[in-house]
Amino acid sequence: MKKGKKLLIAAAGGLAALYAGLFAVFYFDLDGKLLYHVVEPFLCRHYDRIERRDITKAPYDMDKYGKYEYSTE
Repeated sequence: MKKGKKLLIAAAGGLAALYAGLFAVFYFDLDGKLLYHVVEPFLCRHYDRIERRDITKAPYDMDKYGKYEYSTE
């Protein structure tokens, strides 16, 4: 009986600590701060380093497509 009571108290204490930790994350907006200060700069650095083709150097072909005419009938 004593062991069960001790286990129940330990589980309640663990749940209370978990609740307090989650409340601190919510109250101080720690998840948003983590995303803003750590994840976003990492993703910006990652995606800024990706090599992309320069679309301003692509040829512009005016005559690539056939002549388009409206049909009035």
